[in-house]
Amino acid sequence: MNAQEAEQLREVAGQVHIMEAFMVRFHPQWLRARGLVRSGALGELRTVQVAFSYFNRQSDDIRNRLDVGGGALYDIGCYAIVAGRFLFAAEPLRVVALLDRDPDFQTDRTATAMLDFGAGRRLDFTVSTQSVPYQRVQALGTRSRLELEIPFNAPLGGVTRIFVDDAGTPGGASAMAETLAPCDMYTLQGDAFSRAVRGEIALPLGPDDAICNMRILDALFKSGRSAQWETV
Repeated sequence: MNAQEAEQLREVAGQVHIMEAFMVRFHPQWLRARGLVRSGALGELRTVQVAFSYFNRQSDDIRNRLDVGGGALYDIGCYAIVAGRFLFAAEPLRVVALLDRDPDFQTDRTATAMLDFGAGRRLDFTVSTQSVPYQRVQALGTRSRLELEIPFNAPLGGVTRIFVDDAGTPGGASAMAETLAPCDMYTLQGDAFSRAVRGEIALPLGPDDAICNMRILDALFKSGRSAQWETV
C-alpha cells in the first residue's frame, strides 16, 4: 500500500519474476498511441488528461474499505498515473492533489491531481468511485490531439479506436479514427510474462516500475493532506 512496502519486492527480484499487472500497457491501442507520440505525429506532447470513474457504494466491496487500499486513487488513479508515465516515457517531479472522502467509508471517492513532468509537461486527471461510469485519455501536443476512446476497460475480444485530430475543423470533425484489431489485453500480458519466465524475452517491466508508481501515489496522498505541491 506504499512505496516502502513495494521496496520489499527487490529482495526476491533476482529469484523470481515480478511484474505489476497493468494489462493496458500490452494493448495495441496503447502501443499505437505511444508510437504516434514518439513519431512526432502530435508535435511535442504537452499534456495528458485522464478521466476515469464508476459508481460503487457497496459497503462490503474492497474498493470501499480504507484498511486494505480502497478509494479512487488506489483503484483507478494508478491507471491514470501509468497513462502519463507511459506516454511521456518519464517520471513526474512533483504532484498536487485534492481528495474528497466518503463520510462513511473515509475512502477518497473523488481525486483530482496534477503531475508535473518538467519541461512544461503535465498529467491532469480526475478519478472517482462515485460518479457516472466514464473513461477517456487525451494527449495534447503542439500540433495534434490524440484520444483513446476506451482506454482502460477495452472490450475483451473487441475492436478499439483511437483518434488523432489536428483541429483543422472545430468540434472534432477533423479527427481521424484508427481501428485496432480485436484482442484480449490480459492474454497478451500473460503471454509476455510467460515468455519472460521461459527465458525467451526479457521481463518487460520489473519491481522498479511498481515502486515508482507507489512513490507517486504516496506523494499524492501526502499532497491531499498538506494541500500543497509534494515532490516525488
